[in-house]
Amino acid sequence: MGRYDAEVAALATPLTGPGSLDALLDRVGDARVVMLGEATHGTHEFYTWRAAVTRRLVRERGFSFVAVEGDWPDCDRVDRSVRCRPGAPADPRAALAAFERWPTWMWANEEVVDFARWLREHNARVDEADRVGFHGLDVYSLWESLREILTWLREHDPGQVPAALAAYRCFEPYDEDPQRYALATRLVPHRCEDEVVALLAALRERAAAPDRFGAWQNAEVVAGAERYYRAMVRGGRESWNVRDRHMDDTLARLLDHYGPGSRAVVWAHNTHVGDARATDMADAGEVNIGQLARERYGRERVVLVGFGTHSGTVTAGPAWGAPMATMTVPPARRHSLEEALHAAAPDRALLVFPRDGRPDLLTHEIDHRAIGVVYRPPRESPGNYVPTVLGDRYDAFCWFDTSRAVRPLPVRPVPAEPETWPSGV
Repeated sequence: MGRYDAEVAALATPLTGPGSLDALLDRVGDARVVMLGEATHGTHEFYTWRAAVTRRLVRERGFSFVAVEGDWPDCDRVDRSVRCRPGAPADPRAALAAFERWPTWMWANEEVVDFARWLREHNARVDEADRVGFHGLDVYSLWESLREILTWLREHDPGQVPAALAAYRCFEPYDEDPQRYALATRLVPHRCEDEVVALLAALRERAAAPDRFGAWQNAEVVAGAERYYRAMVRGGRESWNVRDRHMDDTLARLLDHYGPGSRAVVWAHNTHVGDARATDMADAGEVNIGQLARERYGRERVVLVGFGTHSGTVTAGPAWGAPMATMTVPPARRHSLEEALHAAAPDRALLVFPRDGRPDLLTHEIDHRAIGVVYRPPRESPGNYVPTVLGDRYDAFCWFDTSRAVRPLPVRPVPAEPETWPSGV
């Protein structure tokens, strides 16, 4: 008998359908933010069960929008489709198929198509003001966001075009290569920070009007990306914090934009969602959006849900920017969380953690697997396991003993952005 078998058996209840999520919705209560994680960026069960949780949160608890670990311009096309905006695709699949940045399969997959179609159908039945949005939190879309700003300003605010052009022309010599720009800032004193700050200030001043929010957010992305790429080329962990603080700030702007009673569902990797203070990330001086949300809104107003699997298949790349492949996920290593759940939990299970009287499984440090967009199954690295105090990292956990890969859409990928640590999560 394993060390944690009795504790797992007491905590875990079978996941048999949406109705088996009642205990999780009870834990959500009046929380303003619910973050739903994933142990990989390419597992079917993680996407479909995040969607199942989100559908109930939207229908029964009035959640306002879904915010994902994706780029703002790409997700904005999906948002316009699911909110039935004029001129947007009637089928969200068309918006998702337009994703080009590697790893495209993160959002351009059939599982997200199914959820986005459901969201559009839901929105079509409610008043426009009550429609649920779909937004990107991430920081990578520097050039795409600049182009979006220019297009919007030329139509709506021509007086601000010069500020946008100044920022665009500052970046133009680097041929849309963020590494070239970041390296240049180390070799010569010139950088584009002043131009970006001027553009951001101009758009912030006019951000109160609802139709200007997208332009303002794109300017925030440009500012965040400029900081991120400079931090990345210096090495170390700073770029991770720049990125997660940007995602946290974007989430806060969205909640403000939707109004005082708004509520958010976040979809991102466990390494972003699970509170960093309950892992070895804290020793490295790293933060993440789970930790930052708890600090910003209070622990009782934030529910963090981790997801995990023991074995199966996954969509990932063997190297950064490499073609995606369906890979075998080997059985988790000994003495890991995944081994403990494999030994004693139902094949599909929900664990909602008690606030008091916690068993050892929730208070001891235990290794917890994390698979990024880059994965090499035959030789899982130490970085694929994160030392974790489970009950402090999450409020609940969704378990799938055997899982399978997502179903990617056929898209035309473009070269990848520079690699992020760890393994592109």
